[in-house]
Amino acid sequence: MEKRVVTVFGATGRQGGSAARAILADDDCGFAVRAVTRNPDGDAAKELERLGAEVVRGDMDDEAGLGAAFEGAYGAFLVTNFWEHSSAEREKAQAAAVARAAAHAGVQHAVWSTLEDTRECIPLDDDRMPTLQGSYKVSHFDAKAEADAYFADAGVPTTFLRTTFFWENLLGVFPPQRGDDGVRVLNYPMGESRLSGIGVEDVGRMALTVLKRGTDLIAATVSIAGEHLRVADMAAVLSDALGEPVRYEPLTPDAYRALGFPGAEEAGNMFQYYADCEHTFTAARDLTAVRSLDPGLQTFATWVAAHREELAKA
Repeated sequence: MEKRVVTVFGATGRQGGSAARAILADDDCGFAVRAVTRNPDGDAAKELERLGAEVVRGDMDDEAGLGAAFEGAYGAFLVTNFWEHSSAEREKAQAAAVARAAAHAGVQHAVWSTLEDTRECIPLDDDRMPTLQGSYKVSHFDAKAEADAYFADAGVPTTFLRTTFFWENLLGVFPPQRGDDGVRVLNYPMGESRLSGIGVEDVGRMALTVLKRGTDLIAATVSIAGEHLRVADMAAVLSDALGEPVRYEPLTPDAYRALGFPGAEEAGNMFQYYADCEHTFTAARDLTAVRSLDPGLQTFATWVAAHREELAKA
């Protein structure tokens, strides 16, 4: 039986890569991967090709060139990367472009990686946190939430896959920092609130699960997480795994925004949203319901165990 093509955007990135690899690893899923990347000659693209993907060039900033990426495709995994350019307007324009291209090609099931609109919990006139880029509280959340409408308006049969904080951030942008005493410290401005997290690998498997369900989840919003943990508890798990202490010393949101690294305001607002809107955010991610879709979903401890060597070097 001929496999149905799933077009995967961001295929050499974290989310798209996890979706592509999940499909390629499942010989019985009935899907083939068309991996879309701006750099089809790069090492990551070549590795996907080696695993069995069809690799094609595509750029979400070039709508005229997107048609070939979707031609003849049954499904799609669609994701934008705010952190590549830090522009909510550009992120929305990219989402609109892929929505129109998917609709024109007649894609039968798209999985769109999205997030909540933080302004439903913290309105623009709420001075708990600054307004960013003129119209947003957490730009990379709110832009994706606004973009949800593009898929509905274009008539693309879509499942809205709401993700959350990636534990892989501990390996890169938000690692434990060494304090003056040499001890690793997590300083996220979360207070005693729980942080919802997930391993990126699980996002890809969940996207495949959604696609395998066929029409069942079209027009549905599926909000996912692997675990909801206080950051102090995350630090304890890290301490046990690394064999050295990891402390939790939370900053205030204002102090975190003032750290001055690129994106500090955006990140500070994000963590404050996670904290101030904890109950609504975690309630949307019922862990029992999420695990009924994917029983193999990692906990933070299992993710840490799998990445212990990388964490030790971070």
